[in-house]
Amino acid sequence: MQPFSHKIHPTNGLTRRAIDTLQVNLGRYCNLACIHCHVESGPTRTEMMNREMVDAVLRFLASSNISALDITGGAPELNPNFDYLVESAVGLGRHVMDRCNLTVIFEPGKDYLPEFFKKHQVELVCSLPCYSQENVDKQRGKGTFDSSIRALQRLNDIGYGQADGNLILNLVYNPVGPHLPPPQEKLEQDYKRILVENFGIAFNHLYCLTNMPITRYATHLKLRGEYDCYLELLANNFNGATLDQVMCRNLISVGWEGLIYDCDFNQMLNLPIRDRAGKPLHISSLSIEQVRNHAITVGNHCYACTAGAGSSCGGTLV
Repeated sequence: MQPFSHKIHPTNGLTRRAIDTLQVNLGRYCNLACIHCHVESGPTRTEMMNREMVDAVLRFLASSNISALDITGGAPELNPNFDYLVESAVGLGRHVMDRCNLTVIFEPGKDYLPEFFKKHQVELVCSLPCYSQENVDKQRGKGTFDSSIRALQRLNDIGYGQADGNLILNLVYNPVGPHLPPPQEKLEQDYKRILVENFGIAFNHLYCLTNMPITRYATHLKLRGEYDCYLELLANNFNGATLDQVMCRNLISVGWEGLIYDCDFNQMLNLPIRDRAGKPLHISSLSIEQVRNHAITVGNHCYACTAGAGSSCGGTLV
C-alpha cells in the first residue's frame, strides 16, 4: 500500500486555512463502549477536561473569530463542566454543536439535557449507526437502539429536527462492517422514511462517516483478520477531490489535557501540533497565528477521510 503522504505529494501536503471550528474533546468517560469508537471511550475511562482547561478554551475562543464550537467526548455531557462550557460559548456569540450519543439523557441527573439544549440553541449531532435494532445493538450494546429512539422522540417533542425550525438535529451513520458507507443522500432518504413510518421521528440531515481503523476499531478488525483488507479498501478508493474539503483544513482539535491537534483522529494517535522548536502546542498559550496556514500531520489513517465520497464530522465531502 502506498503511504498516504505519497498520495498527496503533488499537492505539497495539506495546509490549514482559516479556522471556522474549534473542536473540544471533554474526555473519554462515556456510558457506552461502542466497537467503532476511535476514542476508546467507556464507563471505566477517567480522563476528563477540568475547569482550568475549559477556561483556557474559552479564553482562546474569545480571542479569535472562530464561529463554531464543536463539543465531543466520550459522552461530553457527563463532564461536570459541560453546561458551563456551553453557556459561556453561547454568551460569546458562538454556535455550539454537541456530539451526543442520545442515550446519555437517560443517565442519572441528565434528564434536563433536552431542555438545556433547546434553551441554548445547541445543534445536536447524534449517533444512530443504523435504523435497525439488530445492527445498532450489535455495534453499541444491547438496548441502545430502544433508548436512542426514545431520546429522538423526546427531542422531537420539544421541537428538534423539524424542517421549518431552528433546532437542528442531525444523525450519524457508521457502517457496521469494514466497508465504505453507501451514498449519503440515498441513505438519508431511507432513514427519514423508515424512522417516520416506524417511530414518528423527524431529523434534519444524515452524516455518513467512514470508520477510522485506529485504536479500538483497529483491534476489532485485527481480531477478525480484517485489518489489512480494510486498509487496502480505503487506499484503493482514495479520492483526491476530497482533499480540498477534509475537516482538518478548517478545524483544530483540543484534547482533554489541553494539547492541540489537527483533528480528533490525530489526537487519539498522540500526534499533536508542534511549534518550530518541536514543543506541542497547548490551549493555555495558543495564538491563532500558530495554527493558521500550518502544515497538517498525515498518516495512513487519513485514507479513511479521503476514500470514496470522503468522510468528515459533517458527513461526506464530495
